[in-house]
Amino acid sequence: MITPMGYEKLIHEALTTPFEGWDFTMFRGRVTDDGTLPWDYEHLVRDRLPKTKALLDLGTGGGELLASLAPLPPRTTATESHPPNVPVARRRLEPLGVEVAESATALPDGSFDLVVSRHTAYDPREIRRLLAPGGTFVTQQVAGRDLEEINEALGGPPHEDRDWDLTAASAGLEVIWSQEASFTTTFHDIGALVLFLRVISWQVPDFDVDTYSSRLRALHADMERGRPLRATARRFALLAQ
Repeated sequence: MITPMGYEKLIHEALTTPFEGWDFTMFRGRVTDDGTLPWDYEHLVRDRLPKTKALLDLGTGGGELLASLAPLPPRTTATESHPPNVPVARRRLEPLGVEVAESATALPDGSFDLVVSRHTAYDPREIRRLLAPGGTFVTQQVAGRDLEEINEALGGPPHEDRDWDLTAASAGLEVIWSQEASFTTTFHDIGALVLFLRVISWQVPDFDVDTYSSRLRALHADMERGRPLRATARRFALLAQ
């Protein structure tokens, strides 16, 4: 756990700490989970790489996970729509021969025998367009009601995609396996919560520290008294052809 700090100092740290890609190591000890998922997304992808000639990674972030899977298939493409992450992904992935695009819309129909997505939402119709005949889609998704207790604690609007669930994500796809799971995520200090909301900006769409100052200060007081903020993380995964 972190050494106790005052509210203003924690907020300043949260607003000025550099962050790039999807490297969440800075939250270690400040945001904790009480369980693990019953599946392993990395293994689901890695098991299919040896027979893959053309791979598409949707929403690669800074390319951290994709780079860790090297050696990659002969043709590997990644997309990343979050502007700050694009140069990070290109620096990491282009030396590995990976093309990084900001969108999949210009990619040709039926050109990938494996499409993967970890936590990046998608249109199932676009997945069908991109997959080659007999191709496979592997995804792990954050459900639309993920961590909704944060929104409730702040009195803010709900998550932008509250209806995103396994049913919506599998519409029109030939699903061969799927599973849902949840666990508790605990935020131990207000700085970690604010940094999280700065990075995951879609969780509370109108979030800023001035607008939510009174709620943030109340949560900070609770955390200082040993009452951290607990929220339910919701995930689902599927394999489709």
